[in-house]
Amino acid sequence: MFKHLLLALAGTSLLLAGSARADDASGSPLVLLTENFPPYNMAKNGKNFAKDENIEGIAVDIVRETFKRAGISYDLTLRFPWERIYKLALEKPGYGVFVMARLPDREALFKWVGPIGPDDWVLLAKADSTIQLDDLEHARRYKIGAYKGDAIAESLEKQGLKPVVVLRDQDNAQKLMDGRIDLWATGDPAGRYLARQVGITGFKTVLRFNSAQLYLALNKNVPDEQVSKLQAALDQLRKEGVIDEIMARYL
Repeated sequence: MFKHLLLALAGTSLLLAGSARADDASGSPLVLLTENFPPYNMAKNGKNFAKDENIEGIAVDIVRETFKRAGISYDLTLRFPWERIYKLALEKPGYGVFVMARLPDREALFKWVGPIGPDDWVLLAKADSTIQLDDLEHARRYKIGAYKGDAIAESLEKQGLKPVVVLRDQDNAQKLMDGRIDLWATGDPAGRYLARQVGITGFKTVLRFNSAQLYLALNKNVPDEQVSKLQAALDQLRKEGVIDEIMARYL
């Protein structure tokens, strides 16, 4: 009798221990990964590895405030390359990665919180420029600056626009100001951020020719309740104008 009682107590203890471990797991911080992608995410030291407070950027500030509002804990790491952190978020429970374009072939692979911000392709001109464009076809008559090896430059080349490329995208800001190019093909808001970093402002967008929205992508194992809390917190930040305030700090 006593032996059976001990076995029953032992079994109960194991069940309770298992339950405790499950509770601990559900309360564990989410592991968030990101990469150097100014001005959304970047290491303060400019390197390809950073932790927590050594990471900054538009998306980083938005994600931090979102998790704070939602009351959900997290650990944040910036690392390289993108393929690695994408795979970790895809395969490991409790992981997430940002910022990621929400594309049709990725839709069912993750749970999504966003949008955090745009990742558009634009043609910029000087503020006093008289250039007006309805589409890329009308841009053929102008000298367009782009960044060598970038997807934007490659797309323009495939369409026969023959952009003048440079090794650093921010160099196009000065070329545009000096009149050495008529238009700058770049990302938005990345182009404006890079220009500001070299002390140049005052451009205007004359054409937006590709548009995407960037999100926080969470592993499918992350509980729906947490995803809903995060989305509600982000929506509230946007409603209060906090997202615009964060954007303005960097742009």
